[in-house]
Formats: sequence, structure tokens, C-alpha cells
Amino acid sequence: MTAIGCYWLPCFLLLVLQGSTGVLGGSCREAKLCCTGRDSSCVVQKAPVNAIIEDLSDKPCYCDHACLKLGDCCSDFKDACGVVDCQVTSWGPWSSCDADCGPGTMSRSRSIKIQPENGGRHCPSLEQRRGCQVSTCYHHPDPAIKEIAMLLPGSLSQSRIANTTSDIRKNLRVRDPSENPQYDPKKTYCVEFEILKASKACRKEESYDALKEGERICVRCESEALHEDLGWRCQGHGVEGRVTRWSALSAPHCHGKWLRAQPQQDATCEARTCKAQTTAFIFV
Repeated sequence: MTAIGCYWLPCFLLLVLQGSTGVLGGSCREAKLCCTGRDSSCVVQKAPVNAIIEDLSDKPCYCDHACLKLGDCCSDFKDACGVVDCQVTSWGPWSSCDADCGPGTMSRSRSIKIQPENGGRHCPSLEQRRGCQVSTCYHHPDPAIKEIAMLLPGSLSQSRIANTTSDIRKNLRVRDPSENPQYDPKKTYCVEFEILKASKACRKEESYDALKEGERICVRCESEALHEDLGWRCQGHGVEGRVTRWSALSAPHCHGKWLRAQPQQDATCEARTCKAQTTAFIFV
């Protein structure tokens, strides 16, 4: 028995080793297997099924795309089956803070070098954002930048004339500036603004539903609203190139931001947009 065992055992081990490194030796290319999707039959047996000597590390490997998620792919699956993972560039530099003063946001991005193919790894995020804080704030020298324009519909303009002594809308009554010798009625003007932001409440107010983002509106500065302490101008008439705020006097929930659409007070916008009282507004 011993002589016989010594004779055939080495030969059997040789056959087992040859079988484990042959066609089915964990290779998708040699097994000619490349299956799409999830296919449990797309398996490569590393060791022969009927092998007497079993190695616990000789587990089968798979050649279907599910193996990418399950982590049981054959060693050459990606190469043999043309699986290409997404490749991206390195992160670019962080952008400058998008705020002129106080808290803001900065971002950086990267691009795709190689698109994924045949079930390869998807591309990661291409943009990142993080908070930032600007401490070196620039304060505009014009105090008008801090003013909030108070608005009323242009149709109420006539009440200033009709009720010179007892105006039921007291917010419209301003002391008659004609008593001041510096007062000049010709200083009245109108200003065009581009609405940058408007609260949702404006849509529910019929008198203010023209205040929509992206729209241009006209606001008249009438003689009764001129302020001597502001250099004979209306409060909140804006600053060139800077965003300022506005609010509807009779509907305080309607408010927003705007940008003056012309460099200075203009009398020509009267004929363009201030003529229609349904779309024009007045400063208070």
C-alpha cells in the first residue's frame, strides 16, 4: 500500500495543480466569460469541481458586472471585459469668496478625463463648496446704500393733491416743501429699477403684482416726497451699480431688492414706463 501510495499520489497532486492553473484558473479571458448585468452562472471555478484536495481559498470568481459591487470578480475581469472606471482631474483652485462683506461661499471644480464604460465606477462629484468670511468690508460712501425705498402704487398720487389738508392716507402726507425757499418743483424725477428679488407675498397683492424678478419698473419721486435733509431727493432712490432694498408700504410682506437701471435721476422714463399708473409706483 505504501509503495502504491507513493507512486500515484505525486502524480495526482500534479494533475490537481495543473487543473487549478489551467483554463479555469480564475481567468475571465481564458474561460471566455464576460456577462452583462447580474448573472450567477457566469462563474469561473478556480479549482476543479471534483478535486479531492480542496483549498478554502479557492473560491469561485465571477465575470458578470454584479461582481463589481459584490467584490468577487476574477482578477482580470476589468481588463478582459473592457470595464473602464471613471477618471477625473485633480481639484482646481478655490474661487474667491462671492460676498463683498461677511459670510459667503467659495467653490472649486474638476473635470472628467475618462468616461466610465461597461459598468465601470461612476464619476464622483465634480464641484465642491465651502463657506467663507470676508472681514475687509468695503463700505460705500453714499448713505443711500442703506436706505429702504418705501413704495405705494402710482394710482395713489392724486390723493396728495385732493387731500392737501386732511389726507386719509397719512403716510402720503408730507409737509409742503414749497414753504422752503430752496424748494424747486422742477427737481421732481422718476427712476427705473430692475427687480432682482421679490417676495412671494407680492404676487397676492394686486397693487404690487408688477414687482416681479427680472421686470423693470418706474418709481416717481414727486415734489411732496422730496426730503430737504437728503438734498432734495426721495428716500431709497438707489445707488448706481449697487443693490438696494425696497418695501411696499401698504403690504409690508411684499419686499425685495433692486438695481437702479439708469445712472441718475431721469425725466425721460416718465414717457416710457411712468406714464401708465397701473405699472408705476411712487416714493413715500
